Amino acid sequence: MSSSRKTPAALLRSLRQQAFRPTGSTSADLEKRQEFTIDELAREAGSTVRNVRAYQDRGLLPPPEKRGRTGIYSDVHLARLKIIGALLERGYTLNNIRDLLSAWEEGRDLNDILGLEVAVTSWRNPQVPSYVDYQDLIDDFGEDITPEVMTKAVSLGYIVPEGMRLRVPYPRVYNAGKELVEAGVPLDAVLTHVRLVRQEVDKLAERFIGMIIQHLVDDKYGENSLPQGEDVATLAEFITRIRPLAEAVVNDELGRVLEKSINKVLVDRLENVLAHLEKHH
Repeated sequence: MSSSRKTPAALLRSLRQQAFRPTGSTSADLEKRQEFTIDELAREAGSTVRNVRAYQDRGLLPPPEKRGRTGIYSDVHLARLKIIGALLERGYTLNNIRDLLSAWEEGRDLNDILGLEVAVTSWRNPQVPSYVDYQDLIDDFGEDITPEVMTKAVSLGYIVPEGMRLRVPYPRVYNAGKELVEAGVPLDAVLTHVRLVRQEVDKLAERFIGMIIQHLVDDKYGENSLPQGEDVATLAEFITRIRPLAEAVVNDELGRVLEKSINKVLVDRLENVLAHLEKHH
């Protein structure tokens, strides 16, 4: 090992010194729950307890269910919080959002509205998160897991620091990266290509959702409009059903393209070998 490379102990210290702020819940069990205390709700939504209370005071968030002296929130509250956060990021004020939500609720059944909000915002990672510590990272990835690469993995959401341990929300991706590194592909290159793949998947998802909205909402109510009447509940139910169907389509198409690409590379290499042999005979 060259003198410029860090020893495992030095690398471990460097990784631990990286300051990352965890987001989301701190328990794998929380991801399966549909009830939250106010602290859990704020953490899961990436907000604060102060904001949750402020939204309630302004009528943006329904009150919690009272159990003794504790307020219990549900996935309905989480969905509404995510929508409020998304609108705030787009530059809307709380007054704007209150007016928008009031207009949205007018003439519509509240249960249908909340059902649609939950359907739109409540996708959960079907994988059960795993946990590793910093020494595990070094054991799994060796010198590839530098502080810079660690930062990239955290920014992509594949590693979430939680104190002295690390949550791995997508164990399959983690294990795939481990196998690629063991095969000789640098971890930094893996993460770089994963970022590019994510950008393409984002575009694919936007096109897919755009198709659904065009045919189920825009064609009936006009562009930039929202569904009305029984169509609210119908759209919520459809969105819930379409997710696994869309994932199946993407998986099948990706498998088909991977097979095609692998065959092309193999045939191209074989042609080069044959051309080389013919040249020397």
